[in-house]
Amino acid sequence: IQVLDLPGIIEGAAEGKGRGRQVISTARTCNLILIVLDAGKPLTHKKIIEAELFSFGIRINQIAPNVKVVKRESGGIDYQEMCAQTKGMNSEVCRVVLKEFKISCATIILREDITVDQFIDVIEGNRAYLPVLYVFNKIDALTIEELDILDQMPNYVPISSQHEWNLEELMEEIWERCNMMRIYTKPRGQVPDYDEPVILHSSGNPTVEEFCNRIHRSLMESFSHAWVWGKSAKHQPQRCGREHRLMDEDVVSIVKKAG
Repeated sequence: IQVLDLPGIIEGAAEGKGRGRQVISTARTCNLILIVLDAGKPLTHKKIIEAELFSFGIRINQIAPNVKVVKRESGGIDYQEMCAQTKGMNSEVCRVVLKEFKISCATIILREDITVDQFIDVIEGNRAYLPVLYVFNKIDALTIEELDILDQMPNYVPISSQHEWNLEELMEEIWERCNMMRIYTKPRGQVPDYDEPVILHSSGNPTVEEFCNRIHRSLMESFSHAWVWGKSAKHQPQRCGREHRLMDEDVVSIVKKAG
């Protein structure tokens, strides 16, 4: 995990104040954003930072709308709804929005219920959908009652950096939200190496082939099969091919072709 400690974001950062555009543009490239707030007054700073990130095209703790837009040379606007729209979208609104973007011919397919703002985000095409974790620092200065109130907020971890309270939970949350998994290697005739696992992103459960490519690109040229122990194996061990999907903390032994 590479951690970038960025300067604080001030009001007006999205317009360039305090070199804010450089700071926020760096945040767009991350897999996870940690917003560190003073637990004594978290909501004031939280709203300011959220507004600046939104103005710069970052949509926090959201996924991209399931909308397909195909621009065409002719044929006008073909508007299709695959599910009922209850948040303001309809064919007329779609045409008005597309006219603002000077799009006169396109196929629009809505596969989920979305708002007009979400549709505009899709048309813009430059939005970043990133997970955000709010880190409330200085909890040692709060009462139990105040902590209970903070506990009602989603996507947050309370810590005290001075006393090193709750840092283990923070690390666990970072690991989980970055969708990473550990795969242990087992050389033939030896015990598994539990000290240095191969780290893979688990958004779609990586395959044995992705695991091999993570070690070295040339490994698949001599790949025969793999022995897998762990949650992804139907029995221990299981002989698997390159398409087998791995799970967290699996143990893999690669067997190369003879000769």
